[in-house]
Formats: sequence, structure tokens, C-alpha cells
Amino acid sequence: MPFHMRFEADDLLRCRFGISPLWETHQALYTLLRPRRHVYHLPWLRRMREPLASLDVSWLSLVVPDRGYHPDFLCPPPSGPLDSFEDELARVRATAPDRAREELARSLGETPGAADSARGRVMLADPAGAVRELTAALERAWHTVLAPDWPRLRALLEADVVFHARRLAEGGLERLFADLHPSLTWADDTLTIRRPGHHSRRLGGRGLMLVPSVFTWPEVIGGFDPPWQATLVYPARGIGGLWHTPPPPASDDALSRLLGPNRAALLSTLDEPASTTTLADRHGLALSSVSAHLRVLRDAGLLTSRREGHRVLYERTPLGTALLGGAARPHLS
Repeated sequence: MPFHMRFEADDLLRCRFGISPLWETHQALYTLLRPRRHVYHLPWLRRMREPLASLDVSWLSLVVPDRGYHPDFLCPPPSGPLDSFEDELARVRATAPDRAREELARSLGETPGAADSARGRVMLADPAGAVRELTAALERAWHTVLAPDWPRLRALLEADVVFHARRLAEGGLERLFADLHPSLTWADDTLTIRRPGHHSRRLGGRGLMLVPSVFTWPEVIGGFDPPWQATLVYPARGIGGLWHTPPPPASDDALSRLLGPNRAALLSTLDEPASTTTLADRHGLALSSVSAHLRVLRDAGLLTSRREGHRVLYERTPLGTALLGGAARPHLS
């Protein structure tokens, strides 16, 4: 049975992207417990065996049923692409006890016997204490499981946002949802998710938060009941190569032979976003020449571009950084 998200005129203008380290922490723990999610993460899973031996996630595991409702307050929708884990966890800590108890009771009810277990009874009798225990467990999990790899994960998630934001700008929601996930269909201002259960929600002018995730594959997750922002969490592009060991550093000559000396130099010096004019001045090249080189690098997936005011800024993608591999910067001819 499907899950329908029904858009009104204002919703079409209020769709945005977010990145959530808290959500990734949840999903990383969920992936550890669900073999169907292991395909792309085996190197990471092998690395996690020893750290996980000392990590107690029993409080969390009680309220994350394999199928069914997870408490929304434990992983609220991000406010945007720049949230830190600490900011997100502070919002969880601020959950009102009445809301926590309501959502915990609903989640515990998904697993036979969970609400009557010793820990389930403690959660429902003292929801404020349950929030403290659950946030403490999430904080330990973040530092143990995800924080060491977060720069790598964030780079991939940011590249996904840039890619899909461009598709949204080029063709609207129809273009965006066309290849976001096989279970999604868009028609008559309604986004339908094919999944077990039946649910329908009008977004009511608040729009939809779109959150790429490294660990949610092969699923797409849509939900959050009011008053939460409607949210769609989908598998990020590029997870197939996420845990591969980077290639050895390329030499100046090898990179120049592959790309040509000017493109190699442009790629090598983009340690931070820069415009065509900045790069032309930096390397003493004509604007038209730099523009052509950047277009080739972007079409090859080595750069992304975004508009900032009147400027278009270019920056390396994770693929571009991997190709560069720490090579010394070649000199322009």
C-alpha cells in the first residue's frame, strides 16, 4: 500500500535539502543490525567490530523496530544542510516529556512485549529520564561509529545535494523525483512512495525536506507526522565507492598526461570554491579558456558548480579529490 504526500502551490516553492549527522548516526546503527543493508558497507562493518564491542545500544534498539514507527523526536528533520551533531542532539534533549512518552509508547507498541519489558516500563514511567538515556546513547554512538568518518560522508552527501539541486532547478520536482529512487512516483502534485502500509498527508504549505543518506540504502524513508516537517530520506549517490581505499597519489606527469596541464592545474588548485575570473587571474589564462576547461572537468564529474549572487563557484567533487590523490600541483605551461 502506498504513502502519499500531497503538495499545494506553496509546497512546490518550499522544498529544500538538509544533511543530518544525527540521522546518519541512527541509520548507521540500524545498518549494523540489518544484514540487507550490508552490501555497500562491508569494509566499514569490518572496521567497526572492535569499537562496537564496548558500545551499549540497548536503549535505542528497543525503540527501533524492524518495521513500524520510530519516535520522531529522536531524529527530528534537519533545519538545513549545515546542522552539526551537537545542534541536532540539543533539539532532542529539549523534547517535552509528554511528547516523548506519546511517541515512545507508539514505538514500543510495534514490538510485542516491548512496552511490558523492564526497560519499556521505565521509559513510559519516566519519559524525561528516557530522553536523557537515549541522547546519551546517541552521543556515544556518534563518537564511536560515525564521527571519525564524518568528513568523508559529509563530502559525499554535499555532492549529492549539489547534483539533485541542479536537477530541481532544471526541471522542477518531476525531474528531481524521476530518478531519486525506484519506489517514488510523481503525478498530479502528489509524491507516492510504494511501501507497506497506507498513509496520506497534505504538506500544508510547509514543503518537503529532502535528506540524502549514506546508510538508508536500499530503502527510501518518508514520514514525520505533524507538527514535524514532512521529510523524505533517500540513498545518496556514490555510496558504491565510499569505503574503497583511495588510489596512490598521482604524479605531476601522470595527472597532466591524463587531463592536460591546464586542467590538471585548475583541478589541483581548487582547495576552496573559486570563480572563473579568480582562476583566470590565478593562472594567467584567458577567461574563455578557463571556462572551457572547467566545463570539461564538471562534465567528467570532477567538479561541481553553484551560483552565489552574480558569481558561479567551482569546487572539487569527492571523485575529483580522489583522482588528485594528493598530487603535487603541476605548473601551467
